[in-house]
Amino acid sequence: MVEMHEMVPGKRFDRYHELGQHAFGEKLGLYIVVPQQLIVEVGVCIVYMITGGESLQKVHRICCKKPCKDIRLTYFILIFASVHFVLSHLPNFNSISFISLAAAVMSLSYSTIAWTASLARGVTPNVSREYPSKTTGGRILSAFTALGEIAFAYAGHNVVLEIQATIPSTPEKPSKIPMWKGVLGAYIIVALCYFPVALIGYYIFGNDIHDNVLLSLDDPVWLIVTANMFVTIHVIGSYQIYAVPVFDMIETFLVKQMKFNPSFVLRFITRTLYVVVTMFIAMTLPFFSGLLSFFGGFAFAPTTYFLPCIMWLRVYKPKRFGLSWWTNWFCIVIGVCMMVFSCIGGLRHIIVEAKKYKFYS
Repeated sequence: MVEMHEMVPGKRFDRYHELGQHAFGEKLGLYIVVPQQLIVEVGVCIVYMITGGESLQKVHRICCKKPCKDIRLTYFILIFASVHFVLSHLPNFNSISFISLAAAVMSLSYSTIAWTASLARGVTPNVSREYPSKTTGGRILSAFTALGEIAFAYAGHNVVLEIQATIPSTPEKPSKIPMWKGVLGAYIIVALCYFPVALIGYYIFGNDIHDNVLLSLDDPVWLIVTANMFVTIHVIGSYQIYAVPVFDMIETFLVKQMKFNPSFVLRFITRTLYVVVTMFIAMTLPFFSGLLSFFGGFAFAPTTYFLPCIMWLRVYKPKRFGLSWWTNWFCIVIGVCMMVFSCIGGLRHIIVEAKKYKFYS
């Protein structure tokens, strides 16, 4: 996608759907890309609402002196959402660049705290690393759920063109040069964040580990509180990164198709309503792991793992059975399988969790 951003001389594809329209045609490109992109971005915002609420709830539980009344997760999601009622009215990506930088720093910080605090805690007595499910079917479906979580964790392509659009570009120094450096740097940071947490967390806690490893830790109090606040700051910035393209699409549709006058009132109402909707869904279905897997398969897998490959084949038409042709088709097949299996696993996980969940509790 970085390479395709300026594949037409003198033109930049600043939006995912613009690239889709170039590859598939004006109408078909919109029908293929926009619904999937919207599902991804709205889905991420919902998951981040849950994550922010859970982190704030953990801080309260640790800091509140006993006897202490437990407060519902619903209220903490509401507190987290209140920040976005303000930040969502910032105009564009450049306006949230500082927030985005802070989110990246927080991500590396709380990940490091998570695995170092786990190591300091030591291995849980009688730790179990057996399969949680006792049946073959349960193990397979759990593996499907894990695939969706991996798809969610390593996706992010849905806003890559919008981010690249903010980079100045000239024929002598096209935007893809600094963008490639940014992409490689980002995935190095992702690896530094994810792999130590995954390996050490499983070694210390085994099957008892929480979906969010920081929720499995309680000591030292000051460090765990700091880490959870870092998580909160991180998801505040990440929510905005995924919300801005949605705002752009909604406002463009209302102005161009519905003939609304572009105004502060229009922006205020649409953006506030968007925050309300994502907040309400997060309060209603706060199933972190299941939603990760379902959205990872249903939306992230197409837009990240195989739709760009299909676009590449249609636009560049590489030599049949050549390296580029085989590489893209391999990614397409793997991506489609991941989409199907992850949706099944994620939906099953949500259903299992919903059976024992009391709404708005």
